Amino acid sequence: MDKILVVVDMQKDFVTGSLGSAEAQAIVPAVVEKVKNFEGTVVFTRDTHHENYMETQEGRNLPVPHCYEGTDGWQIIPELAEFAEGKKIFDKPTFGSTELAEYIKAEAEKKNGELEVELIGVCTDICVVSNALLIKALSREIPVSVDSKCCAGVTPASHDAALVTMKSCQVQVA
Repeated sequence: MDKILVVVDMQKDFVTGSLGSAEAQAIVPAVVEKVKNFEGTVVFTRDTHHENYMETQEGRNLPVPHCYEGTDGWQIIPELAEFAEGKKIFDKPTFGSTELAEYIKAEAEKKNGELEVELIGVCTDICVVSNALLIKALSREIPVSVDSKCCAGVTPASHDAALVTMKSCQVQVA
């Protein structure tokens, strides 16, 4: 069975930058190990905003400039940068990537459903859960999982709540 690992938004702004947290920093070694040793295809998502971010619905509700395309904070963290080189990166203007979900659906169809997808990254309670549920909605018969040790939420409580939500939607949580 083929496998895809989706590394969600492991960008400087979410780890050490404007929206960084101790929890996000703490998962970096586990994420690096997972990516380094993964046997399958590794893809990345990258939260991507522009100068008009503060005028968007997200910007009005989360008024913290972050992940502006081309800035230092938008970059994949240095610990993962070499692993992202040459890999498929989905730049997404919002929490979930429909382009990523469509890509996985197409890959699953090419492989007659013989595909497993695992997600890791930040934030469990925003972008990880959004992408997991989009993937599950478009490819409901393929196994989708999340490695909770390689994810961090905005808070530990919201991380745990997102894991419960994903479990109830048949996303496997390890």
